[in-house]
Amino acid sequence: MDLGISGRKAIVCASSRGLGRGCALALAEAGCDIILNGRDEAALAATEADIRGRFNVNVTSIAADVSTKEGQRAILAACPNPDILVNNNGGPPRKDYSELDRDAILAGVIQNMVTPIELIQAVIDNMCDQNFGRIVNITSMSVRMPIEGLDLSSGARAGLTAFLAGVCRQVAGKGVTINNILPGKMDTDRLKGGFERAAEQSGQSIEDVRAAQSAEIPAGRFGNPEEFGQTCAFLCSNHAGYITGQNILLDGGLYPAAF
Repeated sequence: MDLGISGRKAIVCASSRGLGRGCALALAEAGCDIILNGRDEAALAATEADIRGRFNVNVTSIAADVSTKEGQRAILAACPNPDILVNNNGGPPRKDYSELDRDAILAGVIQNMVTPIELIQAVIDNMCDQNFGRIVNITSMSVRMPIEGLDLSSGARAGLTAFLAGVCRQVAGKGVTINNILPGKMDTDRLKGGFERAAEQSGQSIEDVRAAQSAEIPAGRFGNPEEFGQTCAFLCSNHAGYITGQNILLDGGLYPAAF
């Protein structure tokens, strides 16, 4: 399917690996020029080389922490007027709520709520002026169902979701959409870290923990960054202009609900 966004400029935050990388690859496949971002310069360079080798698009890499003002300035200097913004950022480490202090809570809120809001504020006026804009926020299935140890991440991402529920409707008439993708158990480094934690706590092997968690998913497997990225690319396409304010679950049926 031609997504109709060839030549569009896309900022994809935290895109050197994992789900962000999957989104960057899918948007590049659709013909978008890509602004990559990440803190690991080696991983960032590898992703840039992969995109350049596979797709005929422009790629710019910005090695920076998107949670910082300096990082945001560097990204926006490289692409001040993107057509597409994919907000993504690492979440705070798994930790029981009782272990969180004020500084940790504020840092988590900055990472997963304040940072995407600041980036949206920076780019949305131009999107409205040109009557086209696509904003996709990578949040989490934990916004809808609790996941042990992720209370801070879940709370910050839920706050972002509620904040943008009104914003998206203010700009819908100007050709700008804002949607959220809620990943379930995706085969990424973060999921592997969860396996290690569960194995340590239970005394099981990592392989046994992985097999047990996979068996809980109706699809019978974990998701992957490639299929996640394709969903993101569709939400950024010309065909998705009537989809806004939505929370799209990619979880293989793990969340048990009819609505």
